[in-house]
Amino acid sequence: MNHRATKIYSIIKSLGLVFGDIGTSPIYTLTVIFLITPHSEENIVGVLSLIVWTLMLLVMVQYAWLAMSLGQNGEGGTIVLREILTPLLKSGRQVAFVTFLSFIGISLLIGDGVITPAISILSAVEGMLLIPGLEAIPQNWLILIAATIAIVLFSFQKKGTDKVSAAFGPLMVIWFSALTLSGLIAIMSAPSVLQALNPYYGIQFLLNHGFAGFFVLSEVTLCATGGEALYADMGHLGRAPIVTAWYFVFVALIVNYLGQGAFLIHHSEAKNILFAMVFSQAKFLYIPFLILSIMATVIASQAMISGMFSIVYQGITTRIMPLFKIAYTSTEIESQVYIGFVNWFLLISVLFIMTEFRESSRLAAAYGLAVTGTMTITGIMMTWIFWLRKKKRLSLISLIMMLITGGYFLSNTFKIPHGGYWSIVIAFIPFCMIILYRDGQKRLYQALRPLSLSVFLVSYRDIYSKLNKIKGSALFFARDPKAIPPYISHTMFNNNIIYEDNIIISVIKLDTPFGIDGFFKEEIDTGLRAFEIHLGYMEIAPDVEKILRRAQINEKAIFYGVEDIYTDNFFWIVFALIKKLTPNIVQFYKLPRNKTHGVVTLVKM
Repeated sequence: MNHRATKIYSIIKSLGLVFGDIGTSPIYTLTVIFLITPHSEENIVGVLSLIVWTLMLLVMVQYAWLAMSLGQNGEGGTIVLREILTPLLKSGRQVAFVTFLSFIGISLLIGDGVITPAISILSAVEGMLLIPGLEAIPQNWLILIAATIAIVLFSFQKKGTDKVSAAFGPLMVIWFSALTLSGLIAIMSAPSVLQALNPYYGIQFLLNHGFAGFFVLSEVTLCATGGEALYADMGHLGRAPIVTAWYFVFVALIVNYLGQGAFLIHHSEAKNILFAMVFSQAKFLYIPFLILSIMATVIASQAMISGMFSIVYQGITTRIMPLFKIAYTSTEIESQVYIGFVNWFLLISVLFIMTEFRESSRLAAAYGLAVTGTMTITGIMMTWIFWLRKKKRLSLISLIMMLITGGYFLSNTFKIPHGGYWSIVIAFIPFCMIILYRDGQKRLYQALRPLSLSVFLVSYRDIYSKLNKIKGSALFFARDPKAIPPYISHTMFNNNIIYEDNIIISVIKLDTPFGIDGFFKEEIDTGLRAFEIHLGYMEIAPDVEKILRRAQINEKAIFYGVEDIYTDNFFWIVFALIKKLTPNIVQFYKLPRNKTHGVVTLVKM
């Protein structure tokens, strides 16, 4: 495949992997806005202007231009911003603040990941109401159909998406082409909507409507759903194809929104605007378009689900989340992982949200808080990075964008009493898990009281010289070879298990996203060596066994610590339950089970 063909393929692929979410927002955005806004031509042009400039500022400027200029080895996302910013900070308090911000950002993204599939799938299924003979279909049936699609989608995750994802890009090309064509046809009937390209009409709408206009701004946010995916998914395809594809998507979205506005000017009775517009333009193509829209929403949901798996995996590798059991679903694409706990948590949450809100228009009341919160946090961190790097012009532009996204976030806070609290409740669950797990690990590390290497060596030398040693090598996992965990002492000194060659393995996460290396440090003592494995924090499926073999380590046994926690504190009881339900580090790195031995240490917390 030549360079040009490869470039085109990457652009098409990004349409399926990155733009599914924002690409399906025309299904519901204007429909929701004009449920609460009078259908006058002045209001329509004003709202369209807000949509055009929301896409321009929040997505084009904030993400395509600013955020995507920041990255490590081509990777982007909240965790990457934290990793870039932390080394630039001098104060421990500043590092703690940035870490706390990143925890909130990750949690909000997960909350967003629940509502997105629910609103996308349900809004597309509601398009069935325009099919002759199905106008009176009960809402319960629509919910049942949407729930069935969601169940099938989530159930398929374990098998991987290699084969299906190949069709995502071409399908989204057809989808965006259909949006553009439909929009162009509609614009011809009311060219006055082109005035919306002027930001004056959007500002005038806000000034004329006061508090009500500010509330409408919270619904306008719907058009930018998935904008953060441009940055978060940068590592999969690179900056260039995503930005190039975005220009095509941007034009398609703008043309379609303007077309919907033009259609609404002449059909003020329309409720589900996009579907009504397509139905009036070409009735014979309506059912194929409806099927295409459902497929597009499934693609959007799939992209969000895959993104959730990646976010949680990053959380695991940076030690802020428990070691959930992970399956690697692709032999070719290492970033495709399946995390069962996350998958079923998302499915249960999506089904609950569908049955709780029942209609996509009501679901919109819960949407926006999480996404604008994430955008604001991104703005804060970007501005700080540009300022510390002495890029004053970029830091000023980023500051302005942070204030704008902060305004959108503030407008979305008015949704809290109307269902928006659910996005906070959902985000609160992973946030509590992160805080509990992180603090629990710190408390557990303190409770285990590791021995200093110098103290350990006194007993080690004595027992190594006196005992008969087992032939071969034994591996012992420890975070730091200078701080020996109690289980190693118990194994060697209490159980008198000592090998000729004892190797302490430390897995160290790098500040950079990628890179895998393993090497011996200097020999600690006779028969005692330290081996370090360095992993980039976004490395997926590291083959630790292969690294060991490359270093000519052929172990007979692998020992690791298992903590048996007893406590009266409710939070530590929950922490202990999490530890029991999640795999340990040896299982996480898929080392041979027939060689592994867990050594239990009783810990009071």
